[in-house]
Amino acid sequence: MPNQLAVFARMIKIEHSVFALPFAYTGMFWAADGWPGAKAFLLVTVAMVAVRSFAMAFNRLADLDIDRRNPRTQNRPLVTGEMSVRAAWIYTAVAALVFVLACWGMNPLVLKLSPVALAVAAFYSLTKRFTWLCHFVLGATLGFAPLGGWLAVVPEFTPAAVLLALGVTFWVAGFDILYACQDEEFDREQGLRSIPADFGVPTALTLSSFCHVNTAVFFLVAGWAAQAGAIYFGAMALIGLTLVLEHKLIKPDDLSKVNLAFFTLNGGIAVAVFGAVLLDLWF
Repeated sequence: MPNQLAVFARMIKIEHSVFALPFAYTGMFWAADGWPGAKAFLLVTVAMVAVRSFAMAFNRLADLDIDRRNPRTQNRPLVTGEMSVRAAWIYTAVAALVFVLACWGMNPLVLKLSPVALAVAAFYSLTKRFTWLCHFVLGATLGFAPLGGWLAVVPEFTPAAVLLALGVTFWVAGFDILYACQDEEFDREQGLRSIPADFGVPTALTLSSFCHVNTAVFFLVAGWAAQAGAIYFGAMALIGLTLVLEHKLIKPDDLSKVNLAFFTLNGGIAVAVFGAVLLDLWF
């Protein structure tokens, strides 16, 4: 069992929780105007890790046939046989159950919305079969993070929460477009849809930049709606420069730094946003 849990954690790339958790915390701390309490913090943490685990596991199961044909994904546990399909389905179901139970512990609105979050998280895995808008569906899935964190404390849809969710949506869509550039030829050969496969890498890089311009705007407006202070807006300037650097690293004829741009820089951005919110609230 411990070995299988480790394999499952590797299969779903548990370390990528860094993309969603800081934004869930941001929504939660903004809603509470400070520390939200141990119960809310624990429940939001459990819910976010569970729903992300569900989404990634479902994605791996839905894409198993595709991953078996893609040279880039030959070492994934379901492809290598390190984890059986049956075990993966069991872990996926358990993750969904844990998510719903965590939502139940928050408030009735969050519980009512939990099936919607699970449905959208699962739906993303199917979208690349019929639309190049798949990147934005993934973005919307992670956009639920700050919205969910906010609703866990204050069960009301507010401008700050919605604007931050839109910022996360465009942020994720932008870096997912960059990541998909690696599979441009494979996706086109397999009849899969993505912006790089449908429009080519140069156009994809331009659209990714457009997404991240929107990200910067929504982050700024969300801070204004949340009545954030100078520390937050100063951090947003640095994050804007980081997004510019991310796009400087990737060229149409050189995708060697995609992983650096995808994980390292964007993981840092997520942590920086939450860190800025904490410092802003503290001072």
